[in-house]
Amino acid sequence: MKQLLSDPPDCINEAGTWCQQIWRITGNEWLAGSADWLVAKPLRILLIVVAAVLARYLIRKLIDRLTRTPANGEGDGDGRIPALLRPLRERAPEVLGPAVIERRRQRAKTIGSVLRSLTTAVVYGLAVVLILGELGINLAPILASAGIVGVALGFGAQNLVRDFLSGIFMMLEDQYGVGDIVDVGEAVGEVESVGLRITTLRDINGTVWYVRNGEVLRVGNSSQGYAVAVVDIPLSYNTDVAKATAVLQDVASNAVSGPDLAPDVLEPPQVLGVENVTPESMQLRLTVKVRPGRQWAVQRALRADVMQALERAGFQPPLGRFFTTPPGNGA
Repeated sequence: MKQLLSDPPDCINEAGTWCQQIWRITGNEWLAGSADWLVAKPLRILLIVVAAVLARYLIRKLIDRLTRTPANGEGDGDGRIPALLRPLRERAPEVLGPAVIERRRQRAKTIGSVLRSLTTAVVYGLAVVLILGELGINLAPILASAGIVGVALGFGAQNLVRDFLSGIFMMLEDQYGVGDIVDVGEAVGEVESVGLRITTLRDINGTVWYVRNGEVLRVGNSSQGYAVAVVDIPLSYNTDVAKATAVLQDVASNAVSGPDLAPDVLEPPQVLGVENVTPESMQLRLTVKVRPGRQWAVQRALRADVMQALERAGFQPPLGRFFTTPPGNGA
């Protein structure tokens, strides 16, 4: 039933408004005056919600595409860098392997997770602000209260926030990744996984260490760029240093040229000379620049070859022979 009024609302004279349209259809003053609340505002709010959901979906799909590791690599199988990581600094070894691929995958996954969370917070936060504005709610008191609550939560969870912020910057700067050998102070070992809050290490004894990123004040990474294999050889005081140096240089050069060590060696070995002198002995130092992470294997191989060569050349360590001759093998 239409309710005809002698004094219609003023908004019916505004061309193109919902008030005018409702008045023409119903002739009801209350419906016409409430058209903005009953029709216009719900439609605008619905449009804001749809736009926010669509924007979030499209942005997250873009992030997923940027963080996806390509299935077909450029010459090295699955080793292609995800598109998201290409503008960022990377310290991964040049030689691709499963550890490098996993390192890139986890780094891209973690950064993508941060970007997706930020996208959700920003898009939905902006949508809420716009919806509250449509409802005519004063945002100043709400924002002030939210600021106070945020400060309180930030103070109470400052360690958690510090862990996440440290993890984000660590990822962006590529300080370390899966497969790296790192020293984070209390723990030294190989990185098994990297997250925004926790880094997992496994030391040489097999112990797994869970390190909070916010507690890492300094990081020593043995897997970036190159490494140096250092071998110190103790000798007695009556040793001919020049002759011992020549023996070390010769045996080290032959050792690193072999099939076992050659792939890991980047530069020829160097005998630096007398490194240390103690009341009991002097030490000669031998160094070789090698691929990151391979210095320990090279050191072990060089020690064995050097000790045998010095034994054959007649050099003696400070406290006796380099090797004890097993019974029955002559003496």
